[in-house]
Amino acid sequence: MTQRAFAQTNYAGKFLVTVQFQGAWDVSSFCDPKENVPGEAEINHWARDDETRQAGNILFAPYGSNQNFFEKYYDRMLVINGIDTQTNAHETGEIHSWSGRTAVGYPSVTALMAAVKTPELPLAYLNFGGFGNTEGIIRSTRIDSPNSIRNIIFPNELFGNQILPQTEWDRIRAAQWQSLELLANEEGLVAQDRLNRQYYFDAFAKAESIQAFGNLIPSDEQLQQPRQPTSNTYSTLHQQAQMALLAFKAGVAISADFFDGGYDTHGYHDRDHEPVLANAIDAIDYLWDYAEELGLADRLVVVLGSDFSRTPYYNAGEGKDHWPIGSHVIMEKNASFTNRVVGETDGAQNTFKFNPSTLARDDSNGTLMHPKHIHKSLRNYMGIAEDPILSPFPYNNTEDFNFFA
Repeated sequence: MTQRAFAQTNYAGKFLVTVQFQGAWDVSSFCDPKENVPGEAEINHWARDDETRQAGNILFAPYGSNQNFFEKYYDRMLVINGIDTQTNAHETGEIHSWSGRTAVGYPSVTALMAAVKTPELPLAYLNFGGFGNTEGIIRSTRIDSPNSIRNIIFPNELFGNQILPQTEWDRIRAAQWQSLELLANEEGLVAQDRLNRQYYFDAFAKAESIQAFGNLIPSDEQLQQPRQPTSNTYSTLHQQAQMALLAFKAGVAISADFFDGGYDTHGYHDRDHEPVLANAIDAIDYLWDYAEELGLADRLVVVLGSDFSRTPYYNAGEGKDHWPIGSHVIMEKNASFTNRVVGETDGAQNTFKFNPSTLARDDSNGTLMHPKHIHKSLRNYMGIAEDPILSPFPYNNTEDFNFFA
């Protein structure tokens, strides 16, 4: 296979990644640490003989590999605590956390980003699992098998050799183009469907960038392999990070949803939650290190979050159940809004009201923070809020929290 250069793209903006900790992570053992209170139910076993730590302006729990992570990245973190997801149900929490409302019908912020900024790119929006609704504004791409993607990109090659003679392959390609033209120009299509088909057509026209991406996909020996943090969990988070960054580098994508499971620890919470969280933290560390290697770290925005959180106490099976008050962490290098914590919860992980303008606690005149406030602010920060494609997906009667001031 002949090595090709990176494709040229006019896009020079930010890349957006969400990391979805599906099942509900325990923020009291991560970015909203809680110590035990004498006479009350035990919140965290780690607090029996340890205490909350601090890196920069950010407090964190001495749990798993947190210390190395927070000490390395505190200056890239905005921690938002006390977010009320208004539910204990996984599906609703997932929809709410990643679309900004409790009912279906709104796309993910990553889908919006790709639809506004680069709808013409071949793989503009990558979704590796979890919430990834597009509501018809953009197509999404799954990369569950890098080898399969490589085979799709180079269908006439096997182990670097052509399968069909070039003349026959050219005839097949010509027939494919004719079929695509018919699809793109079919009569009776509504405007958005016609536009989407044109983008689909354009994606095939960008063979150079697709092939550049195909050439970047590592061999099995160099590919990040799945991990098994516990006997019952299986994570491809490192591989997701590797493939997404290579797609960004090749100029074929600008946004991605990462997905990691194993956090719904209703039994033996510390035994099972700590290793899956540590594995995820290691994957996020890999994401940033690899982004530096590829020259992309200065353009990367990473949003960490979950369905909701876990109870501030253990159940009879040493597990933790569902709790509606959680956190998001937004990461960016050299940003003015980082090394900062917004919002707070009390010792029992109950939230407060906050002033949207000052972001300070305001029990009298403030408002509860919901995921819609995060999404509305993130839309503004990423420069997509005013685009007409967002007009069917407004956050009506929603206060403006400027988390990125």
